[in-house]
Amino acid sequence: MASPRPAAYNTGFANDNGCAVDSQRFQQLAEQGYNRIPVWRSIAADLDTPLSVYLKLADGPNAFLLESVEGGENWGRYSIIGLPCRRAWRATGRTLEALEYGRVIGTRDDVDPLTEIDALVQSRKAPELDELPGFSGGLVGYFGYETVAHLEPKLDFSAKPDELGVPEILLLEAEELAVFDN
Repeated sequence: MASPRPAAYNTGFANDNGCAVDSQRFQQLAEQGYNRIPVWRSIAADLDTPLSVYLKLADGPNAFLLESVEGGENWGRYSIIGLPCRRAWRATGRTLEALEYGRVIGTRDDVDPLTEIDALVQSRKAPELDELPGFSGGLVGYFGYETVAHLEPKLDFSAKPDELGVPEILLLEAEELAVFDN
């Protein structure tokens, strides 16, 4: 008979392979209508920092490191590293592009990008699990200043040339993360 693991190695995982979601729990969540179900594994990273892991894992475009701060001064509980994202959406004016691995795979012209993005968000259903931080995948990016023109039609930015070629909206779909519980 094998000796029990020391308490330091007791991860509380639901099964022996170290994964916190077993197939039964996964199936239950899917039957409840969730189409984005987090699957995770905890590992010790005592000798690493969020930045060192970012440099090791996030070698590619569309990766990110989010550090949380509480009260403007104190480090927050979680650091979230987004591994290179496969899908992205970018909008300029009334044109919304879908990208996969950096290549445009679809374009919608003469649309309200905010309405399209809202529909995208509504189509993804993820459970809130106590074991995970509030963000365990989804859209990460920015809405630039000019986005306000979609909310207030009186503001027209179309006459101003975009010399930098920066999209008004850029969102990455983060599906693979490394999360530090600080």
